[in-house]
Formats: sequence, C-alpha cells, structure tokens
Amino acid sequence: MTVTVTISTEHRPGRASVPAPVPPRARRPRYRTSRVALRFVAPFVLLFAAVYVAPICYAVYQSLFRIERDALGLTPPTEVFDPWFNYAAALHDAGFVASLGRVLLFGAVQVPVMLGFALGLALLIDSASARGKGFFRLASFAPYAVPTVVSALMWSFLYSPTGSPINQLLAPTGLTVDFLGTELTLWSVANVVTWGWTGYNMIIIYAALQGIPGEVLEAARLDGASPWRTAWHVKVPLVRPAILLTAVFSIIGSAQLYNEPFVLSSSTGTIGPKFTPLMAAQSSITAANYPYAAAQSVILAVGVAVLSVLFFRLTSRRSS
Repeated sequence: MTVTVTISTEHRPGRASVPAPVPPRARRPRYRTSRVALRFVAPFVLLFAAVYVAPICYAVYQSLFRIERDALGLTPPTEVFDPWFNYAAALHDAGFVASLGRVLLFGAVQVPVMLGFALGLALLIDSASARGKGFFRLASFAPYAVPTVVSALMWSFLYSPTGSPINQLLAPTGLTVDFLGTELTLWSVANVVTWGWTGYNMIIIYAALQGIPGEVLEAARLDGASPWRTAWHVKVPLVRPAILLTAVFSIIGSAQLYNEPFVLSSSTGTIGPKFTPLMAAQSSITAANYPYAAAQSVILAVGVAVLSVLFFRLTSRRSS
C-alpha cells in the first residue's frame, strides 16, 4: 500500500505563521564610506591648504635665507641660505623687540577692559528688566560694522591736537589732553580698538546667555538669589566658554594690530614705522627685505601660539 502525504503551505487559522528569515543586509565597505566623506571634505581641505597652510610654509621657508647686496649696487641682490641669520637679527633689532613688548602691554590692558565691557553689556541686555533689547544690541554692535580705517580716521579727528571736539568741551575747565602724545598714544589706539570690537564680543557672549536653560535661572530665583548673584554666580560660569573664546580672539587680534596705529600715524610723530610687529614687518617689505619680514612674522606667530596655549592651560587649571 502506498501512502501519499501532502504538506499544505496555506495559512490555517489558529496556527502561528513563521516568517521566512531575512538575509542580513550587506554592509557597505569602509573604504567606500571614507571615499564619500573625503569628497565632501576635499574642497575645504584644498582651500585651507592653499590659503592658510601654504603661505605659512612659504614664510618659514623664505625666512631661512638672507639677502646679500653688492656694496656698489651694480649687481642684483641674491638670497643665501642662512637659517638663523634673520631670526638673530630680529631678536637684536631694538625697534622690533620694543614693538613686541608694546603689543604685549597693549593686550594685557586692553583685552580685559574690552571683555569686561562686553560682558557687562551682555548681562544688562539679557536681564529680565531690560527694555529695548533690540535697539541696544544694534547700538552696541554698530561700531563693529564701521570699517576699521573709517573709525580710525574718525578718531584721528577727535584726537586732533588743534581741532579736537573733546578738548573744546574741556576748554572751560582749563584742561587740554594730548591724546597722541608720547604717554597716551598707545592707550588712544586701545580706545579705538575697544570702541570697535566691544559690540562684536558682546554679541558672542549674549548668544551664549540666550542658551542658558530657563529652569536654571528659575531655580536660582526660587532659592532667593538676587539678580546680581544670579548674574555673577550662575550666568557668568555658564558662559565661560564664550568668554574664553572671545579672549583668544582678542589676543590674536592684539598681535595683528596694524590698521588703527597706521591711520593715526599720519596725525602724530609718536607712531613710528615699527610701532607694532606687523608695521615693522611691513617696513621690511618696503625695504625689499622679504626674508627678514618673513622671520619677523614667524616670530610673531610663534609668540601668539605660545600665549594662547599658556592662556588655555591657565584657565583650565583654574576651572579644575
């Protein structure tokens, strides 16, 4: 006898159907993912290398040569490989060393004052009782929108020894301030920089204040903290990263000081061609001594990098 068994694949009620196993999806090879990511990053990398890395490398390379000129000027100058000549000459250049010290003093005084004003304005505008926040934000940021050369020309008129409106207002008191004199020139330049950049830093700090959760401020209010204690003990610690960011930007900007003293130099003789390191490098370029100007720029860049690292380590140590 032959028995035929037929197995039906139809679904019967009351019995659970077992789904067919799904084969695992093939993973995309890592090298394909890396190639796709590289296509997105490549434009930025190429632009960054061409605009930023290449000039730095060329400046370092150029600084390793010195210019040799014929005493009679009958032959064109030649470049001779001498790695330490320009660096030694720059460090023994009294004018260049004085410009480094001048900018260091400028940053040590101007940067804290400017950031103090920026933080104070940001806290005032962010306060709950403040009115007209949009107007005051715009009014504080407006000086930054003025080009640096234009603002320096405006302040050169205000600092003018003969027609200064400030001295005219002080005339009834018998006071006359020589803003571009030997003792006040550096601080007059610092005033121009502070006027132009306080609003920019204030906007960065104010944006960080807007990111503070409302629950934190509400908890401080419920704990009985006054607006002053809330601002100093709650808001300021929470926007510390923004303050550090503006501080680093300001340190770098102080090292790059050029436009303001260059414009004001036409109104006074106290600002020489080596008033700042960049002005000293520019005077070397004017004298067609490009390797020496490159060495001065490299020294300035290394000094700024060292100061930035020390600043970060000091602030991180205090926070810990």
